[in-house]
Amino acid sequence: MTRWSASAIAVAMLLSGCATQSVRPSLPPVTTATAQAQQSMRVATLATHQQWALQGRVGLSNGHNGGSGRIDWRQDGMHYDVTLSAPITHQSWRLSGDAGSARLDGLTGGPREGADAENLLRDATGWVIPVAALASWVRGAAAATLPTPTLQFAPDGHPSQLQQAGWTIDYSDFRMQPTLGIELPHRLTASQGEAKVRLIIDQWQDGASAP
Repeated sequence: MTRWSASAIAVAMLLSGCATQSVRPSLPPVTTATAQAQQSMRVATLATHQQWALQGRVGLSNGHNGGSGRIDWRQDGMHYDVTLSAPITHQSWRLSGDAGSARLDGLTGGPREGADAENLLRDATGWVIPVAALASWVRGAAAATLPTPTLQFAPDGHPSQLQQAGWTIDYSDFRMQPTLGIELPHRLTASQGEAKVRLIIDQWQDGASAP
């Protein structure tokens, strides 16, 4: 046997071994009933954990303009405190409030206040961000105060798309949160017409661990 032939056989065996190792049996798809049961458990668990925080990245678009930056969101029941920062321009905004009031800091000319966070943001910045509903959507659940949603599931049983109040939320990359015992999304996009909010969550914190 020539050296070339031996080398060729060795390479072929190596490639064959790699190919064999890369082939893994796929998990069977989760039934709709199982996915719905998992979702019910997720919603019930989240309802008992009203204090949480997330840190990550956000991208905003309204069809004409777009921007991206860091997001730090702290939620305690109905009270929210959301900070958006753009690392390139070093500009930041802080939105805080509850179900009946909202305050936006970081604007030229001083802070602005209003009764509704979504309207305040749209009037002051042009961005459409459904803050109240997003507090539920970001954790993979429908907003309880809005009309009944339409929910679709991926083959693995995780929510893949939620439609509610004219918004469509697409989910991916669910990861287990040990303190909750359930999985939460780490990527989602909420869109309504030309308005889009993209989130990549780098870290979730729950309850006493939330700052």
